[in-house]
Amino acid sequence: MGGQYPEGMAVQENHDAAMCRRVDDGITRVFQMIGKRWTGPIVAVLLPAPVHFADLRRAIPGISERMLSDRLTELAEVGVVVREVDEGPPLRVSYRLTEAGSALEPALTHLRTWAEKYLAEDGRCPEEFRK
Repeated sequence: MGGQYPEGMAVQENHDAAMCRRVDDGITRVFQMIGKRWTGPIVAVLLPAPVHFADLRRAIPGISERMLSDRLTELAEVGVVVREVDEGPPLRVSYRLTEAGSALEPALTHLRTWAEKYLAEDGRCPEEFRK
């Protein structure tokens, strides 16, 4: 039996698998990457210029060093971020967006604009936009 969407909308069980792939593949892949907690803020902080690890951590309140390191590693593995080491002294590590990472800027700007208009602070759409 199908699940329920909010507002009682039933999930349609019969659908064309090819259509689902065409519609969902790209969106699913991008949100698997940027939809993880902290990934959006990390990319946003890196948009203007490369940032040292310690400065990146300070720029994102609440993120642990371990989580920041894990997310940066994931972003580097998919080609969105590059890790650069300055041998110093002192030794410093900075991160910058690749061309692919920088190309996320228009999409993130649109998502930010959408959120400012349609999402309240609690993450819910205001009543006037639920029609």
